[in-house]
Amino acid sequence: MTPPDSTLVPTPTVPPAPLPSVPWQVTGNHWLALPCIHPADGAIHAVGLLHRGARSAIEFAGDPGFLDGVGAPLARPVISLDGTPVALARNGIAWERALHWLPTFTCQAEDVVIRGTIFAPFGRDSDMAGAVYAIAFENRGPATRRVTVGLEGSLGHRQLRVRTPRPAQDAHRVERVGEDVVVLDGAAAPGLCALALAAEGGAEVRLHDGVVPGYALSRELVLGPGERAEAAFYLAAGPERDGAEATVGVMRRRGWRALLTATREALRTLEQGTGLDSLDALINRNLLFAYFYGVARALDDAHFYLVRSRAPWCAWGVTVRDWEALAWTVPAVQLADPPLARELILRACEVHGYAPGRGVHYFDGTLFEPGFTLEGAASYAVATERYIRETGDDQIVEETVLADTLYLLHDDIASRRDEQHPLYHTEVTLDRQQAAHPYTLHGNAVVAFALDALKKTLDEDAAKDVEDPAAVRAALRRHFATGSEGRTTFAATTNLKGDRSLDDDAVGSALWLPLWEAVERTDSVHRRTAKRIGASDRLVVQIARLFGPDASEIVEWLRRAPLDHGIAAEFVDEDGRARSHGGDASLSGLLAYALWFTVHAHGVRP
Repeated sequence: MTPPDSTLVPTPTVPPAPLPSVPWQVTGNHWLALPCIHPADGAIHAVGLLHRGARSAIEFAGDPGFLDGVGAPLARPVISLDGTPVALARNGIAWERALHWLPTFTCQAEDVVIRGTIFAPFGRDSDMAGAVYAIAFENRGPATRRVTVGLEGSLGHRQLRVRTPRPAQDAHRVERVGEDVVVLDGAAAPGLCALALAAEGGAEVRLHDGVVPGYALSRELVLGPGERAEAAFYLAAGPERDGAEATVGVMRRRGWRALLTATREALRTLEQGTGLDSLDALINRNLLFAYFYGVARALDDAHFYLVRSRAPWCAWGVTVRDWEALAWTVPAVQLADPPLARELILRACEVHGYAPGRGVHYFDGTLFEPGFTLEGAASYAVATERYIRETGDDQIVEETVLADTLYLLHDDIASRRDEQHPLYHTEVTLDRQQAAHPYTLHGNAVVAFALDALKKTLDEDAAKDVEDPAAVRAALRRHFATGSEGRTTFAATTNLKGDRSLDDDAVGSALWLPLWEAVERTDSVHRRTAKRIGASDRLVVQIARLFGPDASEIVEWLRRAPLDHGIAAEFVDEDGRARSHGGDASLSGLLAYALWFTVHAHGVRP
């Protein structure tokens, strides 16, 4: 389906970020990401973790070409029946996502049905840096069958990645620890990360050395006619080999069935509903991707960090900017898990609040790319206001780290006020472009929303010095409205001297004004502006059109859009199929929240 006003407006050139050639199955928890599960054979080609000390993601893979499914995998299920190897996809393999997040497959070899589930434990007392590969067999034939099931793989690549990968320089190492645990790490000490693998109930272990070392874990099952049996393999991570071994031991002690039950129960509490199954699938798929890939716990300090995305094909990597973190990711998390959203707002203040809006940061708060945006500075007040409105928890403003950040951002924004008019200037737009003029429509609309919040959250004396947000909104109409009567639209930027630009910022679009309560959705000037902007090859613009006159058509378009195999991508074609910059967890959060909000708050249906 082509969206309304379907002439796509080209956007400024950005560095290319091609999509993977494999339609990967994706899962994980806050500790551990499994972004590359091959749909043909269920092989895990990469495991990713976050490391604060290294300021980067650390990824283990079987081969340097893992993103395109090249070379040996890190861990692949291996099955034989009565000594004959089984190719899982020989007779077709069907994949489903249980609870929108757990990849499960079903296939058949002769008269034996095989079902697999890959999950990273999640939930109270089950949240740990690990994953489980569980495989179940059902013998539907008349004869007893001997099944050998195992997990085998190679360690051919380790890398650190902020945005681009940097291969580890030391040799890869695969060793047996104890009787039946395999540890994967680097030869250099001290290392940053290690993985440990073990089977439920023990297994035969085989290792092979070389430049690309490998391993194999296997065990045997006997199935009589009509009988079922299960096998499970555990993968755990630690900052070093002893910690990884300890974690895999805990997982074995807890047992995979208990871990899976806890994970399923926890995931059910995150689900959102609209009454439309196809929309619910889209919302929950992107919500969970934002929840687990836009929020991570660092392996070496266990603290939460907000990142753009843990997907290794996302061009923005594990850097972060206040706006995407607090206005895109946190609202989606808040739908599913308000206590975590509260923690993330405070964590953002702690890590990034010393310089609100100053640019892109490493996830630990170190400045990565300077470039002040009004929206970034205001995002802390925006997130606080939205959190209080939707949860009723106004006690969050009593937290010292939040209060300090709110006072700081108010001073910073106030210093950027024009001497004569209640409008504020920025350095760059949200799309990282130099603004045509220093005063932006979207930036000042967000500032007005933030000033509303500051008047309610700062102490009484300080609140008196906060600019009247109504005055800012009135100034928006005076200085940004352009065109003759009856054809007036909003300009994107102005210099307050009569010069204006209509070039809409893709990320900070005029389409978002109703969300920031600068205008009503039915406002005639806003509707004409939305018509002028039209469609775009940027998914963020298409999402913003949910707040314009074509909302119901856009809901239907999004419902049908293939995206990046159901996950948000920055650039799409007219049918919504990802073209580049896929795996964007923060954008997935925005998609999930905006679609949910449009359906629930505005009653829009496809």
